[in-house]
Amino acid sequence: MWLNLTYTMSEKHRWLQAKYYFVVLVFSLITFSVLRIHQKPEFVSVRHLELAEENPSSDINCTKLLQGDVNEIQKVKLEILTVKFNKRPRWTPDDYINMTKAQYIVEALCKEEAEFPIAYSTVVHHKIEMLDRLLRAIYMPQNFYCIHVDKKSEDSYLAAVMGIASCFSNVFVASRLESVVYASWSRVQADLNCMKDLYATRANWKKLKLLMGENNPETERMPSNKEERWKKRYEVISGKLTNTGTVKMLPPLETPLFSSSAYFVVSREYVGCVLQDEKIQKFMEWAQDTYSPDEYLWAAIQRIPEVPGSLSASHKYDLSDMHAVARFVKWQYLEGDVSKDAPYPPCDGVHVRSVCIFGAGDLNWMLRKHHSFANKFDVDVDLFAIHCLDEHLRHKALETLKH
Repeated sequence: MWLNLTYTMSEKHRWLQAKYYFVVLVFSLITFSVLRIHQKPEFVSVRHLELAEENPSSDINCTKLLQGDVNEIQKVKLEILTVKFNKRPRWTPDDYINMTKAQYIVEALCKEEAEFPIAYSTVVHHKIEMLDRLLRAIYMPQNFYCIHVDKKSEDSYLAAVMGIASCFSNVFVASRLESVVYASWSRVQADLNCMKDLYATRANWKKLKLLMGENNPETERMPSNKEERWKKRYEVISGKLTNTGTVKMLPPLETPLFSSSAYFVVSREYVGCVLQDEKIQKFMEWAQDTYSPDEYLWAAIQRIPEVPGSLSASHKYDLSDMHAVARFVKWQYLEGDVSKDAPYPPCDGVHVRSVCIFGAGDLNWMLRKHHSFANKFDVDVDLFAIHCLDEHLRHKALETLKH
């Protein structure tokens, strides 16, 4: 009797123990499977997002190019001159009208980014490939993107931009388009149109970036050689901004004017203040007949004490473009030997209106600096500089998924 009972209890104990281990094994397998599923988009499915296969020539090594290899840079210059390279297939605006999300990152790379949405505003007028490359480089699903297309752009270009935007719920074309004239108020108005559209969205974005730039605008004292730009009245005549010679009244501000870039990042509160504050509205009305108001307007507003995120007007708070975490630009008249106090080495590409259009030889020095954006690139000047930078930035972004 006791022997039978003991045997039965022992058998039951072994059965329960076996059941326990079976449950643990099943749970472990389920947990492992769930983890693999969650890892799949990060560790398995991101390979197609790498851009190495887009290299316009298998003879060019992007790694060497980014390292500043002189021989590789020379190979690029020679490759650009070849008949084969210049006869390569080119995408047209029509090709973009029905484009897909190919090689765009459509999932947030980390929790911190997902919880900190950013709004972007950019003004474009031609070269649809450059817009596609820029958007692909900065696109994240939690952010919001307003694209202002110059009214003078060809219909096919506008259709192509709308085609790209239609692929994403968080990308749109500005509701009101301006005919942008170089250095005129229309350039600022284009930015304001996007500001209004972005501010009107219910999305709780934290910062607005007017491309290309990051952080506060670089702001410096207005150079004396630029004073005529706002002391005289300008108007658009036959499509060109012209100095009328008429002397303007002083700006309706207690703080002085500052020189700055047209590109920056500001808070949502700053944008609300710009759109609603009466003092700022009067200042902007005064600025509408000046030359290149985008190069002083935002910096001047940032020095108004009641503006969110404002800085003191004291020269101690001045910030040059090389110190700001803003867009990087090379001006022809400042290039030179950096060992002899030049701010940057000579341009490896070409110059347009004294601004360097970067070439492959500019990348190594550029990537060792802290700026987040660079101005300007052009597919018709050096496609390899653009591709290798694209490839590098995409690989760097995807690397975050492995840590």
